[in-house]
Amino acid sequence: MDKLVDKGILSVQEANELKKESDAGFKKSYQTKSGLPDWVTSLKLGGDFRGRYESFQSPNDAFVDRNRFRYRLRVGTVATLKDNFEVGMRLTSGEATGTSGGDPISGNATFQENGSKKFVWLDLAYAKWTFLNNKELTSAVTIGKMENPFVFSDMVFDADYTPEGIGYGMTYRLNDAHSLKFNGGAFALDEIGGSHEDPWLYGGQVRWDATWSKPLASTIGFAALNLVKSQSLGNAAVPNIQRGNTRDAAGNLVNHYNPLVADAAITYTLDEFPGYKGAYPIKVAGEYANNPAVSDRESAFSGGLTLGKAGKKGTWEVGYRYKYLGGDFWYEEFVDSDFGAFYEGAFPNSGTAAATYGAGTNTRGHVMKASYSPYDSLTLTATAYLTRLINEFPASSDSRMFRLQVDAMWRF
Repeated sequence: MDKLVDKGILSVQEANELKKESDAGFKKSYQTKSGLPDWVTSLKLGGDFRGRYESFQSPNDAFVDRNRFRYRLRVGTVATLKDNFEVGMRLTSGEATGTSGGDPISGNATFQENGSKKFVWLDLAYAKWTFLNNKELTSAVTIGKMENPFVFSDMVFDADYTPEGIGYGMTYRLNDAHSLKFNGGAFALDEIGGSHEDPWLYGGQVRWDATWSKPLASTIGFAALNLVKSQSLGNAAVPNIQRGNTRDAAGNLVNHYNPLVADAAITYTLDEFPGYKGAYPIKVAGEYANNPAVSDRESAFSGGLTLGKAGKKGTWEVGYRYKYLGGDFWYEEFVDSDFGAFYEGAFPNSGTAAATYGAGTNTRGHVMKASYSPYDSLTLTATAYLTRLINEFPASSDSRMFRLQVDAMWRF
């Protein structure tokens, strides 16, 4: 139609009317064949598959070095509805935790048990309403099991954690270069029949995103988080996968967790860089958290540098971060499940065995990562962790650990 307009055969108005009729005809035909109601404007299917080789090694002779192969498969769909509604769901692979569901902070499944059939879990199930969306202000509310609305690194939440409850997001655009954002949520952590002691997570976060010039951008955020009824999060109540928090003899949390979290990042983008396709970002980022409810092991921080950004054909990235996670700065079952060290002795009242690798809080160390995308759909990544415990168990032990992950991930 554009060529017919260029040749003077059709006017612009006639071409627009024909396009509108064509779009309406296609939409009606698609809805008839698919069986979707007329208030569904689009239906998208997508996901990813990741294959992983993993190695654990320690200089401590009490640790038995190990290697394993794992995979993660995620597939989901999003339906866009009239009146600014969205409904989505996603399935993921994963392993059972011995309770009523799968691991809340991992979708990995290990190659084991003579090719045993693997589990598939519901990872996302939500509805979202964007009730306000104009040039200056966007505001939306989400209910169900959702992507984490808070913007943190894995120092605070593992990237695979999908909370359950209600989330809220608002963006106010001051101008083309600056915007203010608010993210909030109230999430159920457990439901206890016949009791008023259900544990919940509440939080609010404000952010300022700024573009100072074509190459220079920054972001800064501040958040307050709060666990209520945390005494109900005993070892047997919810999946007990990680360690690091102080617990009593019954395995219940001793401290309250209401940390304050601040983060900032600066990105400078070069127009080009040797061996890299497209604009080349250089990012420096840091994060700090403090739990005012305790006076010992109450802080955590991370900081690092990332060069480039993988994800599109011909792009790559390399990065380094240092992380320090005080044992009681935050709930151990939320943080990165890949960042741990060797516990030669059993951590007090943790409900876990001695002489094992354990992730969670009470860990410090280095994370080095390199990624390359030979195709738009495929990204290859190698990640190395050099870590040790902050408080050794026992005190005279050597908790140092080297963990290597080699991934191939296809997106579809």
